[in-house]
Amino acid sequence: MPRTDPEGHGPVRFGPPLPEDGLAVLPELSAVLAAAAGRARSEPVGGGTALLEAACGYWDRRGLPTEPHRVAAAPGAPALLLALTAALDGDVLVPRPCAAWWAPYARLLGRPVFHVPTPAESGGVPDPYAMLETVRRVRAEGGDPRLLVLSVADDPTATVAAPELLHETVQAAIEEGLHLVSDETWRDTLHDPHGTMLLSPAEMFPEKVTVVSDLAGALLPTGWPAAVARFPGGEADGDALHARVLDILTALGARVAAPVAAAAGYALEEPEPVIARQRAAVRLHARVAAAAHTAVATAGAVARPPQAGRHLYVDLGPLAPALGAQGVRDAQELEDFLTARLGMPAPGGHRFGDDLGALRVRLSTGPLLGGGTDDERAERLDSPAPLELPQVQRALLLLGSVFDDLRDDAQRWEPSR
Repeated sequence: MPRTDPEGHGPVRFGPPLPEDGLAVLPELSAVLAAAAGRARSEPVGGGTALLEAACGYWDRRGLPTEPHRVAAAPGAPALLLALTAALDGDVLVPRPCAAWWAPYARLLGRPVFHVPTPAESGGVPDPYAMLETVRRVRAEGGDPRLLVLSVADDPTATVAAPELLHETVQAAIEEGLHLVSDETWRDTLHDPHGTMLLSPAEMFPEKVTVVSDLAGALLPTGWPAAVARFPGGEADGDALHARVLDILTALGARVAAPVAAAAGYALEEPEPVIARQRAAVRLHARVAAAAHTAVATAGAVARPPQAGRHLYVDLGPLAPALGAQGVRDAQELEDFLTARLGMPAPGGHRFGDDLGALRVRLSTGPLLGGGTDDERAERLDSPAPLELPQVQRALLLLGSVFDDLRDDAQRWEPSR
């Protein structure tokens, strides 16, 4: 019988962190951080003037005019989402699947979380009709849905929602009185920036959407926690929400470390070294993600083609007979199985709000780049053929071998006709 209780198999409620990029820290960023290491004063709660102005410039360049009094910074997006959830009150809606860190902070506050299915084409944004049905059902049962969290460039599915779907969902949510939080951590990691259209919900409804971006998505190393939020403009509610979030961040003592704030401000200004590094990193991860997608699809697993980020969401349901023969019958057992065989984290879909019984995992491209020295990490960015580098090649061959073995086992388990 499949397990329904994942006890003893890892912290399911608090899932995996953002995927690392497997690259050396940009020297210019290290220099800025090191130069600020001697600062004795702490950064103000919500961010200092330089950091907030840099965040405004970042959003201005993306068609979202922003003023410093509409911005807050925190040591990572989870702190911002926790503060927003506490400030807005009510029940929370999220897509299924969704980023692993979204739901735990609502549950920490005792808020019910309702997962809404996403369409077949992409993740990150709920199907509008499913969302409306969920809102009406929750209210009929005495609930009070107030907040919808979504992402146009999605973790874990690595897809980008079409503008038409996004507009329909956002408009329906606003008409139902929901406040929207748009997690745009991965918006600057589009694998094909000229062929993929990404719009922010804040461009559509600037007075109803709060944008949150963790800078570990594209600008900073994951070990330097910093994130920024852009609050709605044009109405008193935006001012009140911003003030309430600052109150909560103050109570939490959630300040960005001064050296990290200096590095974050530098990165948000997007000087040439940061832009060049960002583009090179995106190209590298896009190529590795495409190769990983080919490997899992060839073996008979199902995954949407990755469009952004550093991950791939794989459904191994078609290989269930072979997995069952190995004693793998749910997502936690699949996580254990693949983590052991691949030698890299393979968190199960249950960590992203998916069904425990569904055989789904998120694979990250960072571990597929291998370890090595800083010189070897730099070589991956500069190489015209990074997939042919020994460490990358070995990791991709292992990935293909593990999935091919499952495909061959599944074919042996097929009933004869």
